Amino acid sequence: MYFAATQMQYINIHTHHPPQANELAIQNLYKDFEQVELNGFYSIGLHPWYITAHWEKEFEQLKHYASHPHVKAIGECGLDKVCSTDFTLQQQVFEQQIQLANAVKKPLILHCVKAYEEVLQQLKQATVPVVFHGFNKSKELALQIINAGHYLSFGKALQQPHLQEVLQALPVEKIFLETDDADLSIASIYKLAAKVFSIDELSLSLQLYKNSQHFFPL
Repeated sequence: MYFAATQMQYINIHTHHPPQANELAIQNLYKDFEQVELNGFYSIGLHPWYITAHWEKEFEQLKHYASHPHVKAIGECGLDKVCSTDFTLQQQVFEQQIQLANAVKKPLILHCVKAYEEVLQQLKQATVPVVFHGFNKSKELALQIINAGHYLSFGKALQQPHLQEVLQALPVEKIFLETDDADLSIASIYKLAAKVFSIDELSLSLQLYKNSQHFFPL
């Protein structure tokens, strides 16, 4: 996770697509974890949408690849009260992934839908950095998460004016940017965020690089 500190390069904390030019991307995998043996940076985890009856076998595969040097984070994982997966099972699998992240000393990338209270409670076990990806909620919730010591990542929802107001109220030292599964460039997200913070894109790029130094293992 290093590049020359004077060049323009975009850190994409969470994407489901291969990296583009001038992009340091954390590509997410929720299955087929053996792909981490290819070049690149990855996050791997059991997404609450896709937890199956065979999750323990899938978790063993996750553990097998979690220490691979190409794997920079565990996730996306977390809790989702809208999906059909049993919520108690989600909590069990999430707890296992928190403990795995602690063991391999790699940060967590979180998926959370209508379960912030429960997620924040379970995260009291975490000893590694945590980022909530794709944040699109209120300023009050954003500040609660940051005050708990965690990071927030913003994506295509930054096109909405109310979310720009949320971002403006936050310390840039605690944010990341992402594309997730959207069909748009990380450069366009940086452009939006730089405008919100009233700074140039290079300054934003350098700040998010500093953020990544604190967030990711060496």
